[in-house]
Amino acid sequence: MAKLLLNLRHVPEDEAQEVRDLLERHNIGYYETPPHWWGISMGAIWLEDPDQAEEAKALLEDYHAERAERSRAEYERNKREGRAETVWTRVRNRPLQTVFYTAIVLLVLYFSTKPFLALGE
Repeated sequence: MAKLLLNLRHVPEDEAQEVRDLLERHNIGYYETPPHWWGISMGAIWLEDPDQAEEAKALLEDYHAERAERSRAEYERNKREGRAETVWTRVRNRPLQTVFYTAIVLLVLYFSTKPFLALGE
């Protein structure tokens, strides 16, 4: 019986491909279920042989630790070079999105506090 190794919800395609390559390099049999086109399920990577689950999980844990270290190093390098995205660069690069989200937040705050402010009248 197959065993779930990795749910692909919110997993970037490059990470999913690196996991596939990792499993193939270590001769671990797997198959992949595609995401449902209505968004009910997001797809997954399954192990064909549950006896290989411990080995695959250990490999995946090492891979995730290495990927996290790589991402941190890349972020630090971008930060040193002034290329890291900050709140202000997002506002500058996406002004309409910023205005839209700010308007939604203010609207929610207004409707959340209006009943309590009306009690004082």
